[in-house]
Amino acid sequence: MPPVSLEALQNVKSYMLTLQNSVCEGMESLEDSSRHFIRDTWEREAGGGGITCVLEGGETFEKAGVNFSYVMGNELPASATASRPELAGRAFHATGVSIVVHPKNPYVPTSHANVRYFYAPARSSDEAEVWWFGGGFDLTPYYGFKQDAIDWHIAAKSACDPFGAEVYEDFKSTCDKYFFIKHRNEPRGIGGLFFDDYNQGGFENAFALTQSVGDQFSKAYLPIVARRKGLDYGERERSFQAYRRGRYVEFNLVYDRGTLFGLQSGGRTESILMSLPSNVSWKYNYSPEPGSAEADLYETFLKPLDWINESP
Repeated sequence: MPPVSLEALQNVKSYMLTLQNSVCEGMESLEDSSRHFIRDTWEREAGGGGITCVLEGGETFEKAGVNFSYVMGNELPASATASRPELAGRAFHATGVSIVVHPKNPYVPTSHANVRYFYAPARSSDEAEVWWFGGGFDLTPYYGFKQDAIDWHIAAKSACDPFGAEVYEDFKSTCDKYFFIKHRNEPRGIGGLFFDDYNQGGFENAFALTQSVGDQFSKAYLPIVARRKGLDYGERERSFQAYRRGRYVEFNLVYDRGTLFGLQSGGRTESILMSLPSNVSWKYNYSPEPGSAEADLYETFLKPLDWINESP
């Protein structure tokens, strides 16, 4: 595999910054004109830093975070070498954008997206440099709408189609497996795309695929937000939303690789935990009322389905 230059690393970093700005602008277009993302630039003592953009208390978005980071260090953290123990002790560069959106209206789903790049230079002439891309996006509804789920997965497939007929199915399957809350024995939501340790086809191909996924997020998500943000809701819906957000918190703090990498690599805690919602609750031994819209979430949507071929 040919060397990946530092110039290539800078090209990836430049794309990540462009993506961050684009996503923020798209979300602000659906928000009250008085609400904007605050930009918080930070530096990491061990090397690197980032820009955290957060919007809170909006009419559309109760909390939305779009975090850019570019960090480096002398040793990859454990979360990055769990599947590649031979890389333990390597220096690294890592850059990426992480997006988490918690809307105010319970009929608008929460969403997450992430694209990232890792680069571990060779330590000697006898050793190969290592690089890979990762990322994806997934959707976590509180009240299910089949049309939203179908549209979401059609958009996900569109991001993958230029790179091979099998890519969408592979990434969808990986997403369904990854965003599964083992201790609850249930999926976090309706899935989407997830890939990691990806370097197939060489750097240019892998980078192009990552850009396609990153660019598709707003195209997939913002139309759903626009479609649902004006629906009427009451305290019942808000209460269920807060309860289901608890599942989101559990996954992020127990399983999420990005959260673990950030904490283990000495990242900025405020930026890493921007993914957590402002309002969340837990109820003991909760069970939805049979035949209710809340029960429909469990019975219809919290199951891996072939959404592309579902009927609205």
